[in-house]
Formats: sequence, C-alpha cells, structure tokens
Amino acid sequence: MIAIANYFSAEDYLQWEDQQEEKHEYVDGLIYAMAGATENHIDVTTNLTVILAHRLRGGGCKLFPSDMRLNIASKNIYYYPDLLVTCDERDRLNKKHKNYPCLIIEVLSESTEAKDRGVKFAHYQTIESLQEYVLVSQWEQRVEVFRRRDRKFWLLQTYTTDEIVELQSINIEIPIAAIYESVDFSG
Repeated sequence: MIAIANYFSAEDYLQWEDQQEEKHEYVDGLIYAMAGATENHIDVTTNLTVILAHRLRGGGCKLFPSDMRLNIASKNIYYYPDLLVTCDERDRLNKKHKNYPCLIIEVLSESTEAKDRGVKFAHYQTIESLQEYVLVSQWEQRVEVFRRRDRKFWLLQTYTTDEIVELQSINIEIPIAAIYESVDFSG
C-alpha cells in the first residue's frame, strides 16, 4: 500500500474518512487506500461472517465485518480488519470504531499478506484484549490461528483440509470445509 496523504492528525483522518466512499487505514499520521478483494476473499469472508454471526447471536460478544474500524490507540492507528469480535462492554460505547477485540481475522491477499503477517500482527499484539489472531488463506484450505499464551508469547496452530478450526477466544469450533464452502481454487 502507498500512502495517499502526508501527515494527518487522527481527528482529521476520522473526519475526512467519514466523507469518503472508499475505506482508508491510518497509521500514525499517514493514510493508506484499501485494496479491492477477489471473489475467493469475499466468499471466505462471507462464509465466516454467516457462521460467526449465527453462533454469536444472543451472547455477550459481537461480530463486526470489514466496515468497522479498529483503533489501536497506543500506536495511533486505525485499521479495518476483515472481521473482528469484541466481548468487551467498553466497545458498546463507540459506534464508529472498536478498541478491545478478543479475535481478529484477516483473509490473506497477495497485496496484504506480508503486512498482515508482519507489521500489522506486531501492532495487533499490543492490544491487551486480543486473544487470537487468525490468518485465512484464499488459495488453499489453510487457517492459521495465533493464540496469546501470556503477555508476549503467541502459539501458532495451523488447520488444513478436513480439520475443525478452534476459536478458543469465543468458544466456537468451525469445520474448515464450512469456511471454504463454494470457494473455487482452480483459478
């Protein structure tokens, strides 16, 4: 991603972003345009949205798709994760962004994979409420779940074909086949 504007304050970014048709992420003064998504990316994200929304309904946690901003206040950052789940009462106070997710899911794409695995994950690790960070491939049945084991230690568990993906942060298990339903890997 290429920065599209020089330094903005977070307040200026929020005002400006609310008037834009496309989404932009904000990293410590710089604004970055979001890339479009492929059909597989959309299918995987939709499948996860439907599954998680159904399973979380009526409980204390809430799912938000990619139109909800995530604020990492300690880093002066606003991201748009593909999916985030928050169970924290404090997140009910702000309707424009969330601060206390327990689960973040990113569907990997060619243009964002390095960032999702690198700097973005490093930024996400600073969120004390975050218990799991999930990377989902759109090219093969492969889901990587990073689970916080203590303040600085994260454990990786990888799921592939015919396995059940455990999301311990929200106590949900999902067959990997359900995540990839209708996804065409041939093209």
